[in-house]
Amino acid sequence: MVKSPTKPLTLEEFLKLPETKPSSEYINGQIIQKSMPQGKHSILQGELVSNINSVTKPQRIALAFPELRCTFGGRSIVPDIAVFAWERILLDERGEVANVFKTYPDWTIEILSPDQSQTKVTGNILHCLKHGSRFGWLIDPDEHSVLVYPPKQQPELLQEEQEILPVPDLVSGFQLTVGQLFGWLKL
Repeated sequence: MVKSPTKPLTLEEFLKLPETKPSSEYINGQIIQKSMPQGKHSILQGELVSNINSVTKPQRIALAFPELRCTFGGRSIVPDIAVFAWERILLDERGEVANVFKTYPDWTIEILSPDQSQTKVTGNILHCLKHGSRFGWLIDPDEHSVLVYPPKQQPELLQEEQEILPVPDLVSGFQLTVGQLFGWLKL
């Protein structure tokens, strides 16, 4: 949903607004509220965060964050999953994970909801890649497909159950097939 304020807001003004549920994003001067996550989206998001972190967190390689606001390059977006290299995780003055991340994720993962614009989500992935992200995924639960976006390369569509999903070098120890990913949807 696009919210049109009476006068356009700057990014700084947007960031001062109270958070909404679901989150709102600031894209090209517009405030766009994300879709409310539904069942398939929630399962995939939770499983991915848990499985990525089980491989990367013990070795302090990277950390996957669900729904983390990332502000950079004139946008403020909330990827479904933002993966940061360990050394790029922002810390506050106490050495704890910061609340504000004014930078791009190393790996951005979006999970398409039924009423969500694929173009808008793809635009956010491309924005991340343009500003330094190493990789992007767009997961479509209805189609059981994943569009993989390596930087400076043509996207690749994966739909066959046995196909291994490419990941950034950063998390090379994490391996998942298309079948395993969508197998999480079955209880």
